[in-house]
Amino acid sequence: MYRWCTDEVEPKDRFDYWREVRSKGLFGVTAELERERRADFFGEFSLRQLGGAGLVELKASSYTVERSISDIAYAPGDAICVYQQLGSGGWFGGMRGSDFAIANGSFATSHTDLPYRTAPLGAGGFHLRILKIPVSSIPAQDKRVRELSPRTFGDPTLTPLLGACFADLNEAAHNGAHDATSLVQALAHLALIERGIVRPGSRRGQAALRTARLSQARHLIARHLQDPDLAPATVADELGVSVRHLHMLFETAAKSFSQTVTDERLKQSRRLMREAPERLIADIAASCGFESLATYYRVFNAAYGMAPGDFRAQGSEGH
Repeated sequence: MYRWCTDEVEPKDRFDYWREVRSKGLFGVTAELERERRADFFGEFSLRQLGGAGLVELKASSYTVERSISDIAYAPGDAICVYQQLGSGGWFGGMRGSDFAIANGSFATSHTDLPYRTAPLGAGGFHLRILKIPVSSIPAQDKRVRELSPRTFGDPTLTPLLGACFADLNEAAHNGAHDATSLVQALAHLALIERGIVRPGSRRGQAALRTARLSQARHLIARHLQDPDLAPATVADELGVSVRHLHMLFETAAKSFSQTVTDERLKQSRRLMREAPERLIADIAASCGFESLATYYRVFNAAYGMAPGDFRAQGSEGH
């Protein structure tokens, strides 16, 4: 991972360095800011290589960004970009008639080598994630991929799937808990499904939907973890699939639905024991959805070869 912040540069030089070295040299864009506002400029970003793609998270004071024809000629990218807006919102545009606003939590897609301009809408500046997926790594080769002008991700049925994959990709960036390659490919093909380039029923479309639905199912499990009566039907209903289809999704994973629920409950209980050492174990067990304290002890011991109290004691001793 590569991380950089303007704190590493003298205040008077921060925006100029950001514009010439980071914006133009690394991202291939032109940055502009009124001279009287440059003294207070702040920017930071991280760059991670995951599953053949680059994941950028960027925070910065307000300024304008343009990727012009000359910028594209200087630094061609030939990649699909999926943007996740994390800040207060932004304006995004390219050719005439394609301007749009993107709200917090929303997504947009584009090909890197089409001109655009963007600026944050709020005083808080930029905060967004950008996933850049090289076209050469996407099996669905189609000339229309290089014609994706900037546009919000508008399909309400696909947006939650995109969000779940993005969340898992970000987790993979920090601890490698997920298969980054399958998530990157799923995100690429979800974007192409939304643009009408990949059919949902095609082999690649089905694979992307399967990966994304499994990600969303895991997030729904986490949301309902406290419910001791959490059943497959609850998650299947929210996911919009049958219970049979839900179980088929988990057949491709390392653990079944019920094993995933138990594993998530155990991991949550371990986190709570570390974060709140004064909290009663019975209270932790109940908050994680275990039907009884006896069940929690039995399951915890089977998984880790020790009682919850012994695990907590190890933590308090600094192990």
